[in-house]
Amino acid sequence: MASVISDNSTTFPDNKRLEGSVEISRKQETTAKSIIIASPPPIPESIFPMRNKRENSSKCSCIPEQTRDVWDRLFKGGFGADVYIITQDQLTIPAHLNVLSIASPIIGKCLQDSKTNNGLRYLKMPGVPHGAVSTFIRFLYSSCYEEGDMRNFALHLLALSHSFVVPLLKQTCVEFLENSGLTTENVIDVLQLARNCNAPRLSLACTRMVVKHFETVVSTDGWKVMIRVNPDLELELLESLVEADSMKGEKARKKQEKKVYSQLHKAIEGLVHICQDGCSTIGPRDKILKQNKPDLCGFSGCKAIEMLVRHFFSCKVRVPGGCAHCKRMWQLFELHSCMCDKPESCHVPLCRHFKEKMRQQTKKEEAKWELLVKKVKEAKKTHAFAALYDCIVVHPDVIEAI
Repeated sequence: MASVISDNSTTFPDNKRLEGSVEISRKQETTAKSIIIASPPPIPESIFPMRNKRENSSKCSCIPEQTRDVWDRLFKGGFGADVYIITQDQLTIPAHLNVLSIASPIIGKCLQDSKTNNGLRYLKMPGVPHGAVSTFIRFLYSSCYEEGDMRNFALHLLALSHSFVVPLLKQTCVEFLENSGLTTENVIDVLQLARNCNAPRLSLACTRMVVKHFETVVSTDGWKVMIRVNPDLELELLESLVEADSMKGEKARKKQEKKVYSQLHKAIEGLVHICQDGCSTIGPRDKILKQNKPDLCGFSGCKAIEMLVRHFFSCKVRVPGGCAHCKRMWQLFELHSCMCDKPESCHVPLCRHFKEKMRQQTKKEEAKWELLVKKVKEAKKTHAFAALYDCIVVHPDVIEAI
């Protein structure tokens, strides 16, 4: 596989070649100077200064509360209103054509196409509560709203902001619903509205809540209505539930596998430690055992491996498949042999024996052991990283040393 790092042995051009290249570039430069090229016309100054000014003003924009209060008073007072919004129960909200047109081009287009009556224009918004429409129009003026109004009319405001293309209000409604507006009672209604209003993040949050509280959501009126009106959505939610359960089971299975591989890694470490350095009551003959200092052993699996090794050497059966404990010991010996890089100097018993035996394995058995070794080594890296992380968390001074 080719390396992306360049080799230090790469040959560089000598000085003569460099000098030659300089001379060529100078000749080209002299030739270029001898050719007269007409300079392009200057860029109009009336375009880019305005753009830079706008960019700077947007970065340094800061709307004080007094300015918002002025727009709030203009909306609430209705001074010089030339538009009236008609809501439910034939209630009206005074507004201004220019303000609404700037805040929402869709509303501006609807008002421009409407007929005037005594110099006034009318826009009907049926099917929406008067309070929701009033909060919506107020937001177009001052970008302000009351928390109680948002709590009561969040769904209506989301629909209005999507229909009349008011991105800031739509984002505000989505964030409110995601953070504190979702309940098991309204999650189905919010999910359907989020799909219609092109709010994928809110739709995902609703789906997760349905999957998490499925038994409670199924008993709500929203679910019962959704089954009749939108059976396709019911099917999608059931598929999401099945997928979530399968992912949960797969996650638990992988977690258990990692635990097993981690235990195997600790067992191999304990085995090498006992056979090479020795521990409290067992070890090589040329090593001094730590009988008086058993707590100094830093291998968590050392005690269990010590008992297993002691049983292995004292067991009268000691036949692969005859004793369960001895069978585990044989498997540990073979796994260590697969992972050992220095069988000639290894102190673990039967290491070279299993190395010779590996040469007679079939490809299927060899692939099985290679996969096991790979998983155990990955668990070793994960264990080392976790130990380093715990060390840094417990002892912050280690960061400075690193």
